[in-house]
Amino acid sequence: MQETARTYKRDFRNITLRTTDGSTIRGRVNLGVKERVSDLFTRSEQPFIILTDASLRDGIGKVLFINKAHIVWAEPED
Repeated sequence: MQETARTYKRDFRNITLRTTDGSTIRGRVNLGVKERVSDLFTRSEQPFIILTDASLRDGIGKVLFINKAHIVWAEPED
């Protein structure tokens, strides 16, 4: 049995988002094969967004899994 190797595309974008509890979080999301940041919210069935190098309150450089149902807005930084 031959196993096929999966390849993953890395295409990180900086974003800022606000959650329902009023927190503002800055970090990076990997678009992978998606074309735009908005595709992570509209064309993905995944319930969570993964932020790397995230800053929240006094923490910097964290990895956060954020439930999309708790995101009020998101802004890509170009």
